[in-house]
Amino acid sequence: MEEIIIRKRHEARRRTLTVADVIRLTPAMIRLELQGDMEGFESLAPDDHIKLIFETDGEKPVMREYTPRAFDVAAGKLTLDFALHDAGPATDWAIHAKVGDTLSIGGPRGSSVIAPAFDWWLLIGDETALPAIGRRIEEAGAGTRIIVLGAILSEDDRQEFKAVADLTTHWVVRPEEQADDPAPVLEALKALDLPVGRGFVWIAAEAGVARALRGHMRDERGHPAELIKAAGYWVKGKADTSDKALE
Repeated sequence: MEEIIIRKRHEARRRTLTVADVIRLTPAMIRLELQGDMEGFESLAPDDHIKLIFETDGEKPVMREYTPRAFDVAAGKLTLDFALHDAGPATDWAIHAKVGDTLSIGGPRGSSVIAPAFDWWLLIGDETALPAIGRRIEEAGAGTRIIVLGAILSEDDRQEFKAVADLTTHWVVRPEEQADDPAPVLEALKALDLPVGRGFVWIAAEAGVARALRGHMRDERGHPAELIKAAGYWVKGKADTSDKALE
């Protein structure tokens, strides 16, 4: 049987990095450039996650998962993008971060690498998924056909990606109170004419939205389930909760 997703394990290591730059990418996205010892850091898939570790007055630190947007081990650099869609500890830290502040991270513990055996890619996601989407686009080789369907809060939240891939981008603008409503993105997805050939569909959004989008691609479009990877990066009304399996 063809192995479409190859899982790789990494040695987990905790490290402390220093904020070197703070960039307001869009009204709803902050980018932090971090500097420090990156020796041994491995991230083989654009949707990998690291743990951000925040010390508290309690017995255990608070941890949140974020995508490594970009990294350079030799230069000791790590880029993280923070979507400002909630008021959790990571978002609050990013909003107030300044050059010289430190951040402890751990991982990634592993990578799920999708075999590069497709004629096209469809990447669908909300603000929380844009770091993984952007990284996949920018790591794709010339000639790779990628269609993006991104959900954002305003026209000003559109992002430009440095792509050599054959990229087509569609944006759905909807207010924050509709971030857990599948309808706006589902309507846009239904209107898309997808290329012929073998395609891989990657979806990440609020869990209910991601589930509805996966269902449309699998049940209405007839796209093979094994060629869809869908994840709930967050769950409406539940802090620090995700639904990566979406069963």
